[in-house]
Amino acid sequence: MDDKTNQTIQRFKQIREENHHTQSDFARVLNIKNSTADIERGKTKISGKVVARLLQVFGINPLWLFGESEQKIIQLHNGDVFPKVVTVDSQNNENIVLVNVKAAAGYPHNVQDVDWYQQLPAFDIPLPEYRNATYRGFQVEGDSMLPVLEPKEWVIGKAVTTINEFTSNSIYVIVLHDSVVVKKIRKHDDVSLMTLVSLNTEYIPYTIKKDQVVELWEVNSKLSFNINANSDTVNIKQLQDAMVALTSEVRSLSLIDKA
Repeated sequence: MDDKTNQTIQRFKQIREENHHTQSDFARVLNIKNSTADIERGKTKISGKVVARLLQVFGINPLWLFGESEQKIIQLHNGDVFPKVVTVDSQNNENIVLVNVKAAAGYPHNVQDVDWYQQLPAFDIPLPEYRNATYRGFQVEGDSMLPVLEPKEWVIGKAVTTINEFTSNSIYVIVLHDSVVVKKIRKHDDVSLMTLVSLNTEYIPYTIKKDQVVELWEVNSKLSFNINANSDTVNIKQLQDAMVALTSEVRSLSLIDKA
């Protein structure tokens, strides 16, 4: 193996390690079967499709990969975060595709895979609020958005066209290269960055690069299945008890005044 080839392999491995991927995980990101082990051993050459995927997902300069440039990253992101694939029903109306927690794990790697989307459940809401725009449903994972969003609830998001359209008053589903998160977004002093904020104060805000965002969905509604039928009764009972206690206190004060 010559020095040039060895350098390319080392840089390929460096990309994987910097992004904290195992060989199997990295293979899924790059649409390679099984593992990247053979590439890292020098048994398999890096194909043009893999080079294109490295450029698309990580912004890796092909010339850097092959030792022809010291510029590692190429800025390809133009701020477009609108979904590249939509599905339609038999009447040619857009469906609302549902992405559950399990599907969300593979969602970033399949954002342009039409066949993958067709495996997901989809439905239509015949209300005017869901017309003339693209919507998608995502299941909430974890408790970082309590008390507004419970774990396993579903949110419906409206597709955002460009990355700078976000506001600090809304909740968003943010599709990154390797994950899907539900957060509020705060502007950063550096215009190339944005800060993701949880509603649950136990989770600290963190900052990401805007070019890490693949898709952005503004949450405008949610589907909840954890309705407690007894909650109103409990609240009324508590209110009644409080009123009785307050009445007793008032009567006691009246007796003291008369004395």
